[in-house]
Amino acid sequence: MRRKVRLPLRSPLVATWLFVAAFLIVALVFVGGATRLTESGLSITEWKPISGVIPPMNDQSWAAEFENYKKIPQFSQINPHMQVADFRGIYWWEWAHRLLARLVGVVYLLGFVAFLVMREIPARLIWRCGALLGLIVVQGAVGWWMVYSGLSGRVEVAPERLMTHLSLALLALSCTVWTGFEALEGQKRGRGAPDGWKVATGVLLGLVFLQCMLGALVAGNNAGLIYNDWPLMNGHIFPPVDWAKGVGYSFLHDQGLVQFTHRINAYILLIFATAFALVISRKSNADDLKTLAAVVATSVWIQAALGIITLVTVVSIGFALSHQLVAVILLILAVALTWKVFRADRSFR
Repeated sequence: MRRKVRLPLRSPLVATWLFVAAFLIVALVFVGGATRLTESGLSITEWKPISGVIPPMNDQSWAAEFENYKKIPQFSQINPHMQVADFRGIYWWEWAHRLLARLVGVVYLLGFVAFLVMREIPARLIWRCGALLGLIVVQGAVGWWMVYSGLSGRVEVAPERLMTHLSLALLALSCTVWTGFEALEGQKRGRGAPDGWKVATGVLLGLVFLQCMLGALVAGNNAGLIYNDWPLMNGHIFPPVDWAKGVGYSFLHDQGLVQFTHRINAYILLIFATAFALVISRKSNADDLKTLAAVVATSVWIQAALGIITLVTVVSIGFALSHQLVAVILLILAVALTWKVFRADRSFR
């Protein structure tokens, strides 16, 4: 009679796989931000999940790709004087973004299958890892859905689709990091922190995630190119808003309102993160929790400063990319803080 093989309660190997996957998502988001800022996202007008790995290899192939690009509104309305040499510059950004996306999918798929066969994934995490793989597949489909919105009738992708695309990437990143911690440390043995602390940390994480979503709307609407003064908006607290197409449309598409909501949530996040760090420094017995909360609060202040600089420099690419990268790092830190609070038994006075 064959002896039944027990699955491990924790697995550093699975944790390493998930953390590598998380790093690749960070790189993917960074390259995606550069693709957006260089207006390169519509340079590839077809979705070829397999054959699209190979870029144009000769002048004839480049000419064919350029002809496809010339058929969309972005070329005729924004880049009518673009030549093949210029087109190559924007093409490589989008190609690199899609290549990284494929690599992320391969890493999730191969890692999941391999560790499943090796019986290395803790039982409680098998469904989570499977769900992560499914989320990555959905993310790829949403990426094309986003690009498709800019191929006819528009010169750029729809802002709400850009927000959805980034939000799913950040959701996958957050869940991957959380599951990585679970694989590394094993199943928790206590109830964690008191419910009030769990709620407070969840609110903090939610505010960080919401700020990233609002930032995607700002990028999608090019809302950072207007109202480049601070703290007012062209001398006013609240900008004029065109409500003619409805409240929902305005919140998603009005440049002034989109930038205003991004600013307001930033102030709320700044106050909340700072207050959270100050209170936890007095109420927690765990030095690692206090340190991590302070790091999160400090990162929020740095992120706010980068946001202001990005605004007043009218979206300088260097500052804009730094702003986006710090936002992703801040999200990871907020996930780590939330996970530790949910594990923090007897750490609060």
